[in-house]
Amino acid sequence: MEILQDLNPAQQDAVRHVEGPLLILAGPGSGKTRVIVHRIAYLIEHEGVEPRRIMAVTFTNKAAKELRDRVAALLGDMAGSLQLGTFHAICARILRIEGEAAGIDRAFAIYDDADQVSLMKGVLAELAVDPRKFAPRAILATISRAKSELATPAGFSAGVRDYFGEVASRAYARYQTLLEENNGLDFDDLIMRTVTMFRQNDSLLQKYQQRLLHVMIDEFQDTNIAQYVLARQFAGGHGNICVVGDPDQSIYSWRSADIRNILNFERDYPGAKTVLLEQNYRSSQNILDTAHAVIVGNESRKEKTLWTEQGAGAQIQVHEAYDDLEEADLVAAEVKALLSKRTHRSGDIAVMYRTNAQSRALEEALLREQVRYRLVGGTRFYARKEVKDLLAYLRLVHNPVDRVAFERVVNVPPRGIGEKTLDELERWSESLDLAPFAALELLAEDRQPPRPHRLAARAETALLGFHELLSGLIGSSRDRPVGELLSALLEQIGYRAFLLNEFEEDGEERWENVQQLLTLAAEYDGLTPEASLPQMLEDVALVAPSDEYNEQADSVTLITLHAAKGLEFPVVMIVGMEDGVLPHMRSFDDPVQMEEERRLCYVGMTRAKERLYLMRAFRRRLMGSSLRNPPSRFLKDVPPELIDARRPGRDEERESRYREPSLARMRPGGGAAGGRTLVPSEAAFAAGDHVRHERFGDGVVVSCMVTSDDQEVTVAFGNGSGVKKLLLSYAPLEKV
Repeated sequence: MEILQDLNPAQQDAVRHVEGPLLILAGPGSGKTRVIVHRIAYLIEHEGVEPRRIMAVTFTNKAAKELRDRVAALLGDMAGSLQLGTFHAICARILRIEGEAAGIDRAFAIYDDADQVSLMKGVLAELAVDPRKFAPRAILATISRAKSELATPAGFSAGVRDYFGEVASRAYARYQTLLEENNGLDFDDLIMRTVTMFRQNDSLLQKYQQRLLHVMIDEFQDTNIAQYVLARQFAGGHGNICVVGDPDQSIYSWRSADIRNILNFERDYPGAKTVLLEQNYRSSQNILDTAHAVIVGNESRKEKTLWTEQGAGAQIQVHEAYDDLEEADLVAAEVKALLSKRTHRSGDIAVMYRTNAQSRALEEALLREQVRYRLVGGTRFYARKEVKDLLAYLRLVHNPVDRVAFERVVNVPPRGIGEKTLDELERWSESLDLAPFAALELLAEDRQPPRPHRLAARAETALLGFHELLSGLIGSSRDRPVGELLSALLEQIGYRAFLLNEFEEDGEERWENVQQLLTLAAEYDGLTPEASLPQMLEDVALVAPSDEYNEQADSVTLITLHAAKGLEFPVVMIVGMEDGVLPHMRSFDDPVQMEEERRLCYVGMTRAKERLYLMRAFRRRLMGSSLRNPPSRFLKDVPPELIDARRPGRDEERESRYREPSLARMRPGGGAAGGRTLVPSEAAFAAGDHVRHERFGDGVVVSCMVTSDDQEVTVAFGNGSGVKKLLLSYAPLEKV
């Protein structure tokens, strides 16, 4: 069959298995998306399954779009009726249709990260909790974990064992109440409320179970408990569940991902068939062998051996630097060398690191070398102020009880509505048990309710003007698509003039972002006016950072290892290969976390197609501290024969832990490139002192120079060892 052509035997095996549970263990670069696409096509074309009876779940909108496009390339228009998307998007769609059965208004707003933080700040203020001691994001992370485990506020409260938990419990209860009052759901609610709805309404659950003949879940190693339960609910009717994943790439436990979901699949689904996808189409064999040497140290995994027909490829490059500044210089130098050979373009290269704080030195080095780069994880398009302002207006048009959106835009652009006015409006609306916008409707209709007695006439006029603006837009939304609605809003509030006046330096750039949002909104004008606004708001709310990544941009990518999952690059440079950085110091006393750190390193390595660089620094400044860490234990796992022995750092210089570029950048008595300065202090040795080193033998001190936190000793050794520059803390010398 044409559908099975160009698939290797294991891939064909996975595609052909259509009855009962199926576990596809897919190594990185093994063509798992191709298998999912062809399996869907096989079910439709060969097995006669209606597309609407197939559900395929991915973890990012970008992956869902790629999947749909590739299925459409095989099947044409039939792909349109597939139940395909992320867990969150599928649940949002179900709740829009069925939510009334669970007491959920179909016009619910989806609260993104910033909205949740804003709401939680209000909750903590209401509960008189100091946000400096109990950070809003920490409380929200605790609530998110509770929801991922399907714990309600009452259920979470029952398990509280400490004071932080008690504060989080009270915050959870109030936060959830406010969400419901605002007709809002956060991301975790989308899944939790769907699971709960199915549990409480058996006829509704059976409706979906009978409709769905085949359920396919991608990246199953990243599912949490709520998602696992939901997958079982969907597949409970016919039992045809296919999960695709790789325990070796489970790196999101901090998002509540539970690796046990995939490790225990065969136990939870007796008789399940397991297929291993081990042929790799991405990386060279040297890269695959390096990654395998690291990951094989884990116990919680299922063994597989990746292989490729692409040959051994280049050996692994290992670089050592004095500190993170020199490490960044090495990165910039290697990038420049690759570009000068014209074998690679900037967009082919990615520099990966464990934490965002490591990017600063890299950015400075690339800027000095005039190398274009993009920082993944910077301010996202949908997180920019001007974009969030306008989206808040649109949310308020769709859902007038949304207090978070109301508070964001009620005085944007400025209308003379200050904090005191808003506080008084809030107290008054709460006394009426109404949302602020609903209270303004009473003022506008002059029904003579108890008036907010502290509102000045000017402030009341401004509030009524805002009410009139929103009321007009709400009316327009019934017969105008969202693109036209947004254009009308921009004109009525004079937003362009506001941006240019308020932000003199980047006002035009901000206005360009607004124009981009207008372009996006126009894409929904083909829908009916009733559908275009809610559909756009839902799509935007579900956009993840990875969805905004542009693979075509010609610039070096700076990215965390966590964010790099799902991407690939011809050249990958992993910096910070030190114990305490990668693996992170928090994992030292936790074997489970250490295994995840090993998986994180494995993920980074397997992003590389042609060349892999592993870099470490003897010293590193992070979070205001100077760290002196040994090489990463993961470096020690790499077989020596896979490493390019010709690279600097593989000879005696490696033992000295010091490089000439470091000294070249130091200038006694003043500043140094990268910001280092020398602090005068008493030196441990003087020129002419006789010393002994355990490897280099006897020698004579040429000079001893004190830095801010160490001493650099230049020694002339005999026996052919020559002159060495040593760090005293790392290579202690004995005076003789």
